[in-house]
Amino acid sequence: MPWSNQGGGGWQGGGRGPWGQGPRSPGGSQPPNLDELLRRGQERLRGMLPGGFSGLRGILLGLGVIVLIWAASGFYRVSPDEQGVVLRFGQWIKTTEPGLNYHLPYPIETVLTPRVTRVGRIDIGFRTGETTDHGTATRPVDEESLMLTGDENIVDIDFSVFWVIKDAGQYLFNVEDPEATIKAVAESAMREVIARNQIQRILTEGRAPIEAATQKLMQQILDSYQAGVEVTQVNLQKADPPAAVIAAFRDVQAAKADKEREQNIAEAYSNDIIPRARGDAEKIVLQAEAYRQKVIAESQGEAARFLSVLTQYRLAKDATVRRMYLDTMEQVLAGVNKVIVDEPKGGTGVLPYLPLPALKPQAAPPAPPAPMAAPPPVPLQAAPPPQAANPSTSSGGGSATGDTDDMSPESGGVQQ
Repeated sequence: MPWSNQGGGGWQGGGRGPWGQGPRSPGGSQPPNLDELLRRGQERLRGMLPGGFSGLRGILLGLGVIVLIWAASGFYRVSPDEQGVVLRFGQWIKTTEPGLNYHLPYPIETVLTPRVTRVGRIDIGFRTGETTDHGTATRPVDEESLMLTGDENIVDIDFSVFWVIKDAGQYLFNVEDPEATIKAVAESAMREVIARNQIQRILTEGRAPIEAATQKLMQQILDSYQAGVEVTQVNLQKADPPAAVIAAFRDVQAAKADKEREQNIAEAYSNDIIPRARGDAEKIVLQAEAYRQKVIAESQGEAARFLSVLTQYRLAKDATVRRMYLDTMEQVLAGVNKVIVDEPKGGTGVLPYLPLPALKPQAAPPAPPAPMAAPPPVPLQAAPPPQAANPSTSSGGGSATGDTDDMSPESGGVQQ
């Protein structure tokens, strides 16, 4: 019998049990009987398998159970942040999506489930060191950061690349070292993009276009490698001249800024003075044209007037001459003080009396004091002319004024 102890008696004979306990007390707990459990299990198995466990049917049933267990081992679950990479005898055959999937059991097929949502980061041109109270310390890497621009200048570029896995199978089996490959592609793409641009644009407004162009070029190269990687972002950390020449570079930039400022001032002055000069020139031209038109019009008017007078003169010579004489005298005598006297017929032709003092302009009287009103001015009166010898002209001989229409070259004189 198993678990027998010849020296101390078997545990079934009332001695110590298989675990070395002493005799059971009437009220104590009974330990499990392993032999009895095994025996009962064998009996149940024989009842299920007629002919005994060692028969052919038992062997087949055992093999079937084993096969079922082995086949069920092919079920696997892929998490939402993973992709399943199925290998058949070590060769990648397919990629499965998140969820419950099945592959042929080991060793025919195996599965790898790498995380594809983790964002990887690669720094180029610098390395991140320990974190201190003042921030994260960085160490420059000049052999990666110094690049040549399109205008043959050197620029110090630090940038970071962020990427994720878009195809786990390609990522695991198409490239030997994916991170090293991504880093080499990023540095090469950045150098190519920098070589297409000038340093002034790189240092000022060209940062965003450079990031976009580098990301696009990196994605094209990685897709050609079938690396299974998607570049999500390229971030320029720094774009400066080299530290050894940064002072001289700033002086050059300041000189360029001064040059541009002076050019802007000159252009502003040019834009102000040139239109003004053009306006003045146009004004002078218009004035000259107006003067020309005026002179032409006046000349044409004078010519037309002369022709009109000539026509009237030819039609009525005496009336025209008298009219011209009167018009001329009216223009001549319009602005002067005058006394017009008809010469009496049969007279001597010399005035016996001409009131010259009365014709002289008198000074205005001094202004009176404020309370007193100013006296009315005394009108100047000419002395009455002498009695005409001819009675027929006495009625108009003493008049200080006369009708200018009765004047003629033959009828009297005018004196001042």
